[in-house]
Order: sequence, then structure tokens, then C-alpha cells
Amino acid sequence: MQEIRSVKGFVSGRVQGVGFRYFVMRHARSAGLRGYVRNLPDGRVEFLLQGAADAVTRTIDQIRSGPTYARVDDLSLSDSAASADDSEFVIR
Repeated sequence: MQEIRSVKGFVSGRVQGVGFRYFVMRHARSAGLRGYVRNLPDGRVEFLLQGAADAVTRTIDQIRSGPTYARVDDLSLSDSAASADDSEFVIR
């Protein structure tokens, strides 16, 4: 049986206006994860990843790198009891 993991994260740096949300969505969907990604008014990006633990870990590794024009200065993660409301990964 595969372990399910749910992680909420916040990314700061140059993460808005550089395709970061689409980057996260592409990797999360290809890993079969549910959840969301959204821009926050303070310039950070928030995400919730939910699915197979190994897929969540791989997607977090991709987020640490970010897309070409992004710069990730800080990534904070916490295990979340939150359940993804959507049946797939979405941009909010």
C-alpha cells in the first residue's frame, strides 16, 4: 500500500510573473497529485500537494529549482491535514 502525503508550502523569491504556478501545476499533474497553487498578495506562492509520498517529494524537489526565470529564495513546508478539494491539481 502506498503512503499518501499532504504538504502545504510557501515559496518566496522571484516567483510571480515568471510562470511559476504553471511550472508547479505541470509537475504536480505529471506526478498524479491533487491540490492547488496560487499567488499570494505578499509576493509568495502557496501550494498544496497531495498524493503518493514519493511523488510529493519529487515535485518538491522540482519546486526548489523552479522554472528558468524564477529564483527561489525560501521554501517553507509543513505536513498538512488539509484535503485537496479538487480531483486534480489546479491553479487558484
